[in-house]
Amino acid sequence: MNILVIGSGGREHALCWRLKQSASCKAVHCAPGNPGIESVATCHAVSVDDINGLVALAQKLGVDLVVVGPEAPLVAGVADAMRAAGIATFGPSKAAAQLEGSKAFLKDFFARHKLPTAAYKTFTDADAAYAYIDAMGAPIVVKTSGLAAGKGVTVAMTTGEAKEAAREMLSGALFGDAGRTIVIEEFLEGEEISYFAICSGTDFLPLGSAQDHKRVGDGDTGPNTGGMGAYSPARLMTPALEKLVNETIIQPTLDGMAAEGNPFHGVLFAGLMMTKQGPKLLEYNVRFGDPECQTLMMRLTGDFAAVLMAAAKGQLADAKKDFSMKDTHSVCVVMAATGYPGAYKKGTVIRGLEQANTDGAIVFHAGTKRSADGHIVADGGRVLGVSAVAGDVKTARAVAYAAVDRVEWPEGFCRRDIGWRVA
Repeated sequence: MNILVIGSGGREHALCWRLKQSASCKAVHCAPGNPGIESVATCHAVSVDDINGLVALAQKLGVDLVVVGPEAPLVAGVADAMRAAGIATFGPSKAAAQLEGSKAFLKDFFARHKLPTAAYKTFTDADAAYAYIDAMGAPIVVKTSGLAAGKGVTVAMTTGEAKEAAREMLSGALFGDAGRTIVIEEFLEGEEISYFAICSGTDFLPLGSAQDHKRVGDGDTGPNTGGMGAYSPARLMTPALEKLVNETIIQPTLDGMAAEGNPFHGVLFAGLMMTKQGPKLLEYNVRFGDPECQTLMMRLTGDFAAVLMAAAKGQLADAKKDFSMKDTHSVCVVMAATGYPGAYKKGTVIRGLEQANTDGAIVFHAGTKRSADGHIVADGGRVLGVSAVAGDVKTARAVAYAAVDRVEWPEGFCRRDIGWRVA
């Protein structure tokens, strides 16, 4: 089949790379893609927010399957537009994508279906939010309801910090309209796990777990980011815990979405907190995580394209034989531009990528472009995802960091402790 992947980041590079290896895949296209993706797919200069342009491109290419990478076009309804044009699409409808697009919808859905999560309230008024913060005390969590590129969460250790976050979000100063409704919720103590499932209505196929490293600095210090690296599987995930998550969280979620008339087709990414009372839902994302996707793709075997097509068509049960996750461990180290997640410089030249892509490591491009003179240059905050897979986390981590050290980019940096809880 011919496949079109929508997106331009490290997640999409990893998806294109893995789809290209599928027996049922003839060609992979990507819109808009990036210089790294060009090695495994044909890139087309159509923006992820140009829904009409994306549909026209899919029709022009005669693609059999569209795979949507980022959350923003899903929340905007790109999957609905593709399906209306008769194109099989892996990704949820606009209505189902509210699980990520609106945290207010998400938390109310949790409440309706009695899913385990933190106590919360939703606010549009600052004074009411301040009163709730005073009543709850700190630590406490303040979130934008809308999309904020993974940055709309403040874990406030004091009530003053929480009020400041609420004020800035509600004013629109930080996140525009995405923050004009906020969710304030109980702080949950424990260790986070990311859990993934390929879904088709009420049927699903577990993809397994990963653990992201959100803080910018070693030892989980500094501000939150979109993710500085990940490893898979997460160290706390056991067969018994996975069974519990599938039975008490994933299946009830799919059943609830279907019952409400919004069946979920795509990948469901559960952010879980392992508390003393058991796993609790922090949030759902309706797409693969970045950098978690890179770690999952490194471990996945079988005809991935066939599985995604089956999910898109509502025939997932027939494709489970085409897929498995290797009993291996993978690590992805994000290389970011100095200054990230604050102000950072674009256009700095990156060299040594060919040398880094050796000895079992793969460099996924997350925020790069090609300069007029042909160089690969940084074009974002998170720029590269240097990944490796091995029989254990320690070995995978060593391979990934050896590749990082072969990249020649003085203006970049990375955390040096990805997978520290294990390796």
